[in-house]
Amino acid sequence: MQQFRPLGFRILPPVVKNLLIVNGLFFLATLALRKYGIDLVNILGLHYPGASGFRIYQFVSYMFMHGGWAHILFNMFALWMFGNVIENVWGGKKFLIFYMLSGLGSGIVYIFWIHFTLQGNLDLLNAIIAHPDVNSIETYFHQYGFHLNELSTSITQGNINLFNHNVQLLGNGAADPSAVQQIISFLSNYKAEMLNQMVVIGASGAIFGLLLAFGMMFPNTLIYLYFAIPVKAKWFVIGYGLLELFSGIRNSPSDNVAHFAHIGGMLVGLLIILYWKKKGHLFGPEM
Repeated sequence: MQQFRPLGFRILPPVVKNLLIVNGLFFLATLALRKYGIDLVNILGLHYPGASGFRIYQFVSYMFMHGGWAHILFNMFALWMFGNVIENVWGGKKFLIFYMLSGLGSGIVYIFWIHFTLQGNLDLLNAIIAHPDVNSIETYFHQYGFHLNELSTSITQGNINLFNHNVQLLGNGAADPSAVQQIISFLSNYKAEMLNQMVVIGASGAIFGLLLAFGMMFPNTLIYLYFAIPVKAKWFVIGYGLLELFSGIRNSPSDNVAHFAHIGGMLVGLLIILYWKKKGHLFGPEM
């Protein structure tokens, strides 16, 4: 039985090496520009398409952004560990195509998941903005929560106090057109802020595609979990995938990990692997 132990940084195929460098440069640029008030995460991270901050190029750029040292170090370690082996088998061109498609598919699956989970929220909020009434407003904030502390500082305590005052006037039948318009303006701003906060970043989707590829290509190879516990690659991949699926469905409010982006990377990676396997060139650089 094979035992998988990374060979070290002295043996780095070109695409893996350049991906490590590019991700590192983007991360350093994020830290440096933050000091000057430039938020690269907001510019290059993948926004929900309904948000004002969404740009089509973010489906690619988000893969090179990371939120902290632990985030980038974990992803780059996995890229080095699994990417080394896979690129040496496939060659640079085939490896890069797989990596980028897994990352792109990861972002698309995540957006669909966000759309699915957000649709009820947006439908009710849009209905309130179109025709404000107290019962609908109370229903909305009771059902979805009033998470203003998670939004940007553009919604101040003064805005909230004025909104509550105007809603009270609306309930008493004393709201004039100006008060109603202020309610609509506040809720529109709240919606914009909420949508713009939904940003996904990181190479994790592409990395999970590589993880799945490794598990399918070398299923019985031993991976040392925590550098000590030997686990066959196929069981490691299956277990990790199920854990991500469970965590994504549970959708804990305190969990800021995009689990369905990981699932998306594995799903797209699986489709590519099955296609290449059917064509008879899963192993080797042929396309």
